[in-house]
Amino acid sequence: MADDKKDKNKKVKKPTALKRDEQSIKRNLRNRSFKSKVTTAVRTFEDSLSKKDGAGAKASLSAVYSLMDKGVKKGIYKMNKAGRVKTRLSARAKQLSA
Repeated sequence: MADDKKDKNKKVKKPTALKRDEQSIKRNLRNRSFKSKVTTAVRTFEDSLSKKDGAGAKASLSAVYSLMDKGVKKGIYKMNKAGRVKTRLSARAKQLSA
């Protein structure tokens, strides 16, 4: 009887491989969702560029910068990838103002 109570309170250990699989699935969903937000922000920026809306482009460029920096901080993007994207988008924004 006393042994039964001990067994109920004891946590069941999962094999490491299964735990890593579950973690990678969660991480994959989180990363995909974040990358989708970034893609949407970039698309919004490009739409404002095509409409030649300077104020809207500036605001959406700021949003893209913020998201890319957060992605680097969380480890979703590498630093060079974020820098490359930000540079290309800022160059396109300068073409609009020129």
